Amino acid sequence: MVILQGAPGSGRRAAATMLLEEASVPDGRIEELQSNLEEGAPEPSPGDCYLLDLSRVGENEYSAVQRTLMVYRSLVEEHGARMVAVCPADLEWMLDAELAPLAVAIERPRGRAVLSRHLRVRGVRFEYEQLSTDALAHMFAAAPMRDLDRLAELVAQARDSARYGTDFTHWRDEAVAAATNWSQQVAQQMREHRGGPERALLLAAAMMSGSAADTVMGAASRLLELVRYPRDETPRLAQEGLGEQFEKLSLVREADGRVRFGGLAYDDAVRRHFWENFPDLRPGFRDWVEQCTAIPELGPEDRRRIVGRFAEQALSSGRPDDLCVLVEKWTQPSAGGRLSAAAATTLELGLSHEQYGSRFRSRVYQWATAARLNPDLARVLIGVCRHVIAATHPEQAVVRLRHLALRREVPEALVQEARSALLQLARKNRRLYVRSVLPLLPGGRPENGSLDVLLALLDPVGLRIEPPWREFTLAWRAVMGGRPAAAWCPVVQRWLTRLARGEEGDRTLGALLLAASGDRELLNHLYVTTCEWADSPFTEAVGQAQREDRTRTAEAFRREIDLAQGIGNVSSGPDARATRERI
Repeated sequence: MVILQGAPGSGRRAAATMLLEEASVPDGRIEELQSNLEEGAPEPSPGDCYLLDLSRVGENEYSAVQRTLMVYRSLVEEHGARMVAVCPADLEWMLDAELAPLAVAIERPRGRAVLSRHLRVRGVRFEYEQLSTDALAHMFAAAPMRDLDRLAELVAQARDSARYGTDFTHWRDEAVAAATNWSQQVAQQMREHRGGPERALLLAAAMMSGSAADTVMGAASRLLELVRYPRDETPRLAQEGLGEQFEKLSLVREADGRVRFGGLAYDDAVRRHFWENFPDLRPGFRDWVEQCTAIPELGPEDRRRIVGRFAEQALSSGRPDDLCVLVEKWTQPSAGGRLSAAAATTLELGLSHEQYGSRFRSRVYQWATAARLNPDLARVLIGVCRHVIAATHPEQAVVRLRHLALRREVPEALVQEARSALLQLARKNRRLYVRSVLPLLPGGRPENGSLDVLLALLDPVGLRIEPPWREFTLAWRAVMGGRPAAAWCPVVQRWLTRLARGEEGDRTLGALLLAASGDRELLNHLYVTTCEWADSPFTEAVGQAQREDRTRTAEAFRREIDLAQGIGNVSSGPDARATRERI
């Protein structure tokens, strides 16, 4: 375990991620932990890698969070796992003495080297001397590492657009201007254009940059209506045309009719200006985006861009709930499923956000456990649990998928989709298997569908781990007691087949016997099932040795069943089934 300390912007989280990447096993993944134990502590396996980001924890919470950190440390050390914790800046003095030996302070890396590496990763060719400018020197000294990553991305965008020259110096200058200068220029443009229609067109062009001119104008008109701007009574032919309006605002209309700003990433600065300087209009901007995504002429890529741009501004201005509002509206039955992709994209952006990710995971849990759930929202939740939450928080994904897999009011196809996602996670990780089984065990009357999920978890088909035997046995007990033998006997026979092939040990037989112990009817079902399996016809491809393995496995299991019932002197040969029925 390592505890990383350092100044904001020094790359603490990136360093933590790289430490864990280098320490992880092949095909392993890094799981991010919560700063509290509300959903229980993890059950690590050897080689598991964990990240705990405490960089945003305040002074008042830090002492309590350190107690959680000590719990994680004990679990990691006990099970041979690995963990890196990122500590809040300027609170090093509060670190508990027991944890102090694990702390490592990292310094800010050389900014020039960081930018060089980011540029090379993106395939941008340059000379080292071309990074020696005053503007870059200031960024190298003070800009956070994420800003240098963003600068490299802007350079690559300038290169790929083929609109800003053909050599690195042009791309560099345009990227630096986009990263440092546009905010003042946007403010100046706003002072020059104070009219509502002009500003509405600026914001519409910024939000829908790359869309058709007609679509941009339609979005600007919708914004004016939403903020109740007085309608211009001037006859339309006497008003400015599109070309005049675009030229006045320095907007470029491409040959294919698409609209953009002339400066690289200038649209970013325009969007940021509106969200920062018109806080009272932020709810209106949200409602406007909702209307814009429903424009019939808007293509999937255009819709994806406007959703991403809105999410960026809403999250940076501290309004994550705006995204949740849109997710709910876009998945209402009245939307007809047309905007489900927009809802999924919005939710994915919220879940991936460094600051608000935990808040969105909690919201997904609230939706998954709500009294009512729209089918379209259920479909979106299943998708993000499977592909987004599971990537960094698999235990939380399992919890949410379990609730979704037991919903009664959603279509059966969605229930099966949720169960499939749950099984896919649980079948390849013992910890997730345990987390899936235990809540499904009936405390009284079995919950609707829970036994079906348990039976699927017990099936050896697709199972990539040795099952945790305690939970495996408890699950068998619940299934045997709550489902007819015809439902679970085929699964027992598949386990017997694996035993006969030497793919499993005898612990499987022990778990089955323990699950049925004390219940003569269940033991009889196990016995008859074993006889039917042993007597089932073989294909011609099955050799004599495999026939003998099957016979030997069946006889051993029948003897164990006899002993469990105190019938040690009953034959287990060919006539055993008839003898059993007489007994």
